[in-house]
Amino acid sequence: MNSKLNQNNHLTFNEQCYQLLFKIPKGRITTYKAIAEALNSKAYQAVGNAMNRNPNPITVPCHRVVNADGQLGGYAFGQDKKIELLTQEGIVINNNRVQDFKTVLYDFTE
Repeated sequence: MNSKLNQNNHLTFNEQCYQLLFKIPKGRITTYKAIAEALNSKAYQAVGNAMNRNPNPITVPCHRVVNADGQLGGYAFGQDKKIELLTQEGIVINNNRVQDFKTVLYDFTE
């Protein structure tokens, strides 16, 4: 699936997570779980920690990562900014959840 990433042993776990973020097209979201699975891991919480430590949260689009149930989760610049960025990309948010979650979900298998 992402064997190239897994062969990049010189990259930290966080850096591997950030690389995956660039694969998510605008107008789509992914989950902490999907990122972990793409890295052949079950370290969902570690993915969340990586997103929290993202040194470039606008350039490296961690705002596209949400909880597995469609809830928004956190963001370095606050939830309002996350909603603003996602809305600008065409994602509809209702009650802090992604509307049509399964339709806009990107799981790295495409």
